[in-house]
Amino acid sequence: MFPHLRVASGYSFQYGASHPSALVAEAVAHGMDALAITDRGGLYGAVRFAKACLSAGIAPIVGVDLAVRPDGWLARRRPTAARGGQLRDARLPRAVVLATSRSGWGTLCQLITAAQQAGERADPVVTREIIAQHCAGHDVVVLLGADSQPGELLVAGRPTEAADEVRKWRTELGEGLFLAATNHQTGGRGVASAHQAAGLIRLGDGLGIPVVLTNMVRMARREQAATVDVLDAARRLVPLDVRNIDRRNAEGHLKGTDAMTLAAGEAALLAGRPDASALLAATRGLAERCMLDPIGDIGLGEIRLPEFETLGTTAEEAAGVLRARCEAGLTERYGTLDRQALDRLDDELTVIGKLGFESYFLTVADVVGLIRDLGIRCAARGSGAGSLVNYALGVSGVDPIKYGLIMERFLSPLRVALPDIDLDVESARRTEVYDKILATFGEQRVACVAMIETYRVRHAVRDVGAALSLPPVEIDAMAKAFPHIRARDARAALRDLPELRAAGLGEERLDMLFSLVESLDGLPRHIALHPCGVILSDSSLGQRTPLERSFGGYPMSQFDKDDVEDLGLLKLDVLGIRMQSAMAHALREISRTAGPAPDIDALAPFDDSEVYDMIAHRATLGCFQIESPGQRELVGKFGPETFHDIIVDISLFRPGPVKSDMVTPFLEARQGWTEPEYLHPSLIPALEQTFGVVVFHEQIIQIISIVTGCSLAQGDEVRRALGDREGQTKVKEWFVPKALANGYPEPMCEEIWAILEAFASFGFCKAHAAAFALPTYQSAWLKRHYPAHFLAGILTHDPGMYPKRLLLEEARRMNIAVLGLDVNRSVQDYRAEPLDDVAGTDETVRLPENLAMEHPSAPALSAHEHPGPDTDGLPRVEGWGIRLSLSDVKGIAEEEMRQIVAARPYTSLTDFWSRANVSEPVVERLILAGAFDRLYGIGRRAPVQRRTQVTRRDLLLALADLHRERRADSRVGALQGAFSFGDEEAEPTTDVVPTGLAEMDDEQRLKAELEILGLDASHHIMERYLPLLRAIGAASSRTLLQRRNRDEVLVAGVKVATQTPPVRSGRRVIFLTLDDSTGPVDTTFFEDVQGPYAATVFASWILLVRGLIRRTGTRGLSIRATGAWDLGTLDAAWRAALDQGATEAEAIAAVTAILDEVPQGYSLVGEWKPAEKPQVAPEPPLPADGEEPPPDPQNHTRAGGMGRRRVLVHASGFKQSPYSDIKPAGTGAADAPRKLWHSSPGSSGR
Repeated sequence: MFPHLRVASGYSFQYGASHPSALVAEAVAHGMDALAITDRGGLYGAVRFAKACLSAGIAPIVGVDLAVRPDGWLARRRPTAARGGQLRDARLPRAVVLATSRSGWGTLCQLITAAQQAGERADPVVTREIIAQHCAGHDVVVLLGADSQPGELLVAGRPTEAADEVRKWRTELGEGLFLAATNHQTGGRGVASAHQAAGLIRLGDGLGIPVVLTNMVRMARREQAATVDVLDAARRLVPLDVRNIDRRNAEGHLKGTDAMTLAAGEAALLAGRPDASALLAATRGLAERCMLDPIGDIGLGEIRLPEFETLGTTAEEAAGVLRARCEAGLTERYGTLDRQALDRLDDELTVIGKLGFESYFLTVADVVGLIRDLGIRCAARGSGAGSLVNYALGVSGVDPIKYGLIMERFLSPLRVALPDIDLDVESARRTEVYDKILATFGEQRVACVAMIETYRVRHAVRDVGAALSLPPVEIDAMAKAFPHIRARDARAALRDLPELRAAGLGEERLDMLFSLVESLDGLPRHIALHPCGVILSDSSLGQRTPLERSFGGYPMSQFDKDDVEDLGLLKLDVLGIRMQSAMAHALREISRTAGPAPDIDALAPFDDSEVYDMIAHRATLGCFQIESPGQRELVGKFGPETFHDIIVDISLFRPGPVKSDMVTPFLEARQGWTEPEYLHPSLIPALEQTFGVVVFHEQIIQIISIVTGCSLAQGDEVRRALGDREGQTKVKEWFVPKALANGYPEPMCEEIWAILEAFASFGFCKAHAAAFALPTYQSAWLKRHYPAHFLAGILTHDPGMYPKRLLLEEARRMNIAVLGLDVNRSVQDYRAEPLDDVAGTDETVRLPENLAMEHPSAPALSAHEHPGPDTDGLPRVEGWGIRLSLSDVKGIAEEEMRQIVAARPYTSLTDFWSRANVSEPVVERLILAGAFDRLYGIGRRAPVQRRTQVTRRDLLLALADLHRERRADSRVGALQGAFSFGDEEAEPTTDVVPTGLAEMDDEQRLKAELEILGLDASHHIMERYLPLLRAIGAASSRTLLQRRNRDEVLVAGVKVATQTPPVRSGRRVIFLTLDDSTGPVDTTFFEDVQGPYAATVFASWILLVRGLIRRTGTRGLSIRATGAWDLGTLDAAWRAALDQGATEAEAIAAVTAILDEVPQGYSLVGEWKPAEKPQVAPEPPLPADGEEPPPDPQNHTRAGGMGRRRVLVHASGFKQSPYSDIKPAGTGAADAPRKLWHSSPGSSGR
């Protein structure tokens, strides 16, 4: 059977068209026992290729395909399209290097590292000398094939020069050199033709160099040829054209033995050989020489940790050092050690010692110490919080004994694999952590993990569209129209999603485009730095993984996180968490303005009732993990009262618990509406804290252990096996007999098994939730007690899901003043300022006291009906403000901000212009945004004479004069450099003089703020629409809690978030959050209304939504939407009617006509009209959270449903929409256009 020795997979970025697994499957189908992978520039896909080979039972052959710089090549500036050259892909000659042993694998790694350093980033280039230096006598062989320099010389008709070149290679490599003939049966004498292959065979025969046969494979199957062409076009940034693609036919696929024998025979006969047997035998012989053992040679499953010496200990002393550090840490935390803690510590240390992981835990503890020594906040996340050793070493801040966490979910004696500890650090200082780790352990032991970016639908549409020469605007619109789904689902989404049908993407002319888009699905596109993964190894790291430089200059492995774990390398996830930066910023602000900062890491026992009261009132905007619309509804119904409640809340609000409907029975039992149900008295200890509902993975482990009598470690292994149907079958065969043997009746066994089968894959790790609960509590504590400082941190580091404008509204609701830009006070970050510092300036940016939209006749609840809370739960602050930051100014550079701060204070615009050294466009934006208002008293409410008051327009005129003078001075200076005009100097410009120009009105100021700052600081944008909203009786967020369940309301606001989380029914549900200036409004669009309205939800930024109030407890509230419209369109109709002399009633009728329009393609079932009093509807049973309710008894306009609806079914039977739990279409509400009332590209780009 023929062995392919040169195969490019998809990990030859934008070159190979098949995944390694697909290539292996094709080789197996052809009956082959070995296959090579020789990707361009690296070993990016080698580990998963080796795993696929191991699984399929064939031998992997691993190599690399490198560009080789020819002799005499002159270093010159890389050509670009502007200089008549190509942007990429210089088409240099190439050489393939194959490993023949474990040592050869190490040689490949070192060679690729050298190649990456010799060439430009992501474009490694070597020389013959570099290959010889690393390869000669080092268990590798080199193939020179059709696209090598000798091959190109043969095509050019220069066989003598080709022979000379081969002799040079043989001198350097000796017996490690092979020639590789390729016959793609193209005809003629070009690359990979039969004539060139014959020439290489003759060349080898003449020089005594062995020749093998390759096929230069780029695809598994012939049908993928069009995909190869698209990849060529995308790689070279050129349109699809015969002049821009490499292949001349589709022969570069993974052929079977018969086809390769035929190609070999044709080349051999042309070369003068009697047959192809020698060529095929040589190929087979080299393949057998290069076959690798995935475990013994590549190192799958091995574990490599930093040497004990780097930790200041030895292998013999490590266990004692770890125990001593743990005991010291526990004594510091507990004061005295009780028997329970000591026994738990002994158990964990025994497991760690059995697995030989002392070095791992000491290394992680040292890294945490390094981070904290830098003054950087650090917290553990993940299942590692369940380990008492981590708590003792200071890695985790959650007591696993107090909160019932178990180590087996994190580390098991039955699972010989490195555990996973993730560290959350301040995002703004993450690179400092990387630098410190590199400096401490050395670059020979440390590298960052790579992340392979693959084609999803948006990237695929962009690359295919460009290859097909579509207009860039059309490409951009199509890409943004799609949610962030896989490329293979493009055409299915066109059938399923109404917003895509509305965008007109289903036209026949686009069939070819979407066919090509789907063919790119999942193919690697480029490599990037993983956002958090760091490898810590021993000094052999460079022989276990190739390294290249990341864009930021850090050493980066070519393997992703899964590959690194398969190779047994210690991967430490150092996640840059913006909330940690926000809290650190808040603490610095407290220290700067209010004295010593509190120690938020010492808030245990986490029992501040004011914090829990704020959370229960849903006042959690900005708080870690509990600020989303769904979470705010959940905490309103849950009403957390303890730290453990926060743990449960975080665990409940996960896709698994939501999909498996754990939320409803838990809340009903907690609130006393139902009695907790326990399947068996023996399970009460495991389920008591969650009222009989299985919420945590740890509970599954405990149930398995209790019922079967197995250890917790074995229980976790069983839990892991429940994730697929095959595993469930095997587990049930083991579980039921064990349970029966332990005395559980057969019906009870079946009931317990049903729970395990349904919930094991959908629970959440309690240790992970506990780790999250710590920053959740800390952030809520800061918001409750230091709200101005906390929000300054949130606004600076932007850690949440909402735009800054909504957080500023939250500040105003807490009576915190929003202080405008000021060249003498604003800095790069948001700052908290005592209002005493700005007393008398009248500079605070405040909104009107009441932006309520209600019509005077709007209905309200009587006192005895669903009474709402006395307050909104927010703290009220006196004497504090938040200063806007310079960094929000459009186009301002970091150096300009530093210069502004360094040269302060300024006394005038002229003074600022002469000393701050800021560009004229930025100064103009500062003026328009009000940064000079305080300096000139602009905007003060004291009565002034218009003609004696400086305005922003006067400042703009003065700036124009200053700019003109500077340009004139520079011209004079240039002339004086050539001619002498004496020593006269230009007279200085006087300061700004009032010209009598009118000041900007409120709408002009708001427009400038939106354009320059991206937020509405002085006036809320909804003020513009208040006349219309009051006329039609729209409700505000502030008053929704006063409404009855199932009241019909109109709400309006600026879109701040859209989500499509998974729900149990498997349908797509869209959650839309609006800001109307009095608070957020959460609305839900079920599938029955998405048809005509989904495009509006995703494409518009200011919306009017009609819906029904859904009350879920005293504070739980959401709106089930029945319609959505672009508010700008409605307002335009309203104003146009009034401008034409219509009465208010007639103008309302014009708006109502739009609301009553039947969307094209949908049928009208009912009508909506503004009602003077609410329509009372029957109250059907409330649906479960996230479930689509029964048909609307009021017969409102319905969507007619989604298109063809697909559902993903999990192994446990639960359903999920393929469009849930992904980033929706559009560009994201937080990235709203700066001119919010103008037409937005949105999701459809229209």
